[in-house]
Amino acid sequence: MIIFFICITLLILGYKFYSPFIEKQSGIDPTLKTPQVRFNDGIDYVAIHPVKAYLIQFLNIAGVGPIFGPILGALYGPIALVWIVLGNILGGAVHDYFSGVMSVKEDGKSLPEIAGHYFNVFYKSVMLVFTAMLLFFVGVVFIMSPAGLLSNLSYFEGTFLAGNTFWVLVILGYYFLATLLPIDKIITKLYPLFGLLMIVMTTSIAIALLFTAPNLPEMGDFLGYFNHDHFSHDFLEPNPDGLPVWPLLFITITCGAISGFHSTQAPIMARCLTNEKYVRPVYYGAMMSEGIVGCVWAMAGIAAFPEGYTELKAMLSDGGPGLVVNHIATTYLGVFGGIMAIIAVAIFPITSGDTAFRSLRLTIVDAFNIPQSIRNRILLAVPILTIAYFMTKIDFSLIWRYFAFSNMLLSTSVLWLATKYLFDRGTFHWIVSIPAVTGTSVTVSYIMTAGIGFNLPSDYSQYIGIGVAIVLLTTLTLVHAKQGQAAKVKNP
Repeated sequence: MIIFFICITLLILGYKFYSPFIEKQSGIDPTLKTPQVRFNDGIDYVAIHPVKAYLIQFLNIAGVGPIFGPILGALYGPIALVWIVLGNILGGAVHDYFSGVMSVKEDGKSLPEIAGHYFNVFYKSVMLVFTAMLLFFVGVVFIMSPAGLLSNLSYFEGTFLAGNTFWVLVILGYYFLATLLPIDKIITKLYPLFGLLMIVMTTSIAIALLFTAPNLPEMGDFLGYFNHDHFSHDFLEPNPDGLPVWPLLFITITCGAISGFHSTQAPIMARCLTNEKYVRPVYYGAMMSEGIVGCVWAMAGIAAFPEGYTELKAMLSDGGPGLVVNHIATTYLGVFGGIMAIIAVAIFPITSGDTAFRSLRLTIVDAFNIPQSIRNRILLAVPILTIAYFMTKIDFSLIWRYFAFSNMLLSTSVLWLATKYLFDRGTFHWIVSIPAVTGTSVTVSYIMTAGIGFNLPSDYSQYIGIGVAIVLLTTLTLVHAKQGQAAKVKNP
């Protein structure tokens, strides 16, 4: 039990003490007019109270990512909790914060437009491809996962509501409507309530597990995991199936630790904040909260199965993480509470899915300067959602792998963009450049060893990833030194 409280405490302390230091480097100025004040259009640039903005941002970024990812990551054991906490504090929350800062500073624009400003047209084009690809995969994943959860409810068994296709069409219909309407018609009215629902549901699961789960990770599990023999021999391959922590755990658990998808959501609230001082509680705060959600479900994946890894893996093989959610919710909250929790877990990805498609529309609109008429919004929404429907016919695990890889790839690209932002400001860039190096190393290692990549042995991919990290750190050090010399010449 103490391990869980240590994880939550570290996340809160990260917000309390580390985020103010991050804010000092970013150039936040409460006296400047925000994009919402300057471009109020009644569609996307609409004033929102900061508490509502936090709850909407939290819901937008959460979905099933911090639930499904940590459940899958629980197969690696207690090290999953370590990655969620450290990844969140040093990488994910910083990534989300600077995504918000840069969007606010650039008139609420989407990532590709910001990349074009700080780098060049080529980087803008690359970011446009990465962003559009990830948003589309997120949208598809967040159609398939809630449809699967709802169709598998035993309450619907024997009725037309048990059909997966029915729920896919219902969700797509909602996405079409939500994508077209101004942000203050649905999102600002309902999503703060759904955000509160996620907090209540996560808290209920955590309390139930802490008092009744048979297999809670304790301090001895961590000390045993990091004993000398295990650390020196099996640290990179602790999974019973021989799957290496580096890089697979870092790709498996993205949401909760670090997620590129969150940066695609940044412009939505950046266009609605009434003061720059709200960037830290809205963006850093929402990601810290998602880290808590990730810790709860990683703990659930470890603690709720008396037989440990074997039992969890068997259930994942039978029905994926959705079945695990069903099992945990009904076991620890009772039938009614379980059904309510499952419905809540289904709502969360739906709310993230519609903002994913909304962000995809905004990204395309920004890239090609398309007027925001209702006709143009329909012309964009119809083909996107039609293609998404046919993508739901593909195996979910394959879609998830591409989603997870593109998620890490985009988050790393955004961290490099934030590095350039801080370089230009002449402030402490290491807070983003070191996570950027780490993300690059993970991404390179993964694509080298993954079946969707070069499929090399894991030992080779790990050495290649470490080599890339060394080269990047050396280059950054040289550039940093050159920048310092230039500053001394300019201001002797």
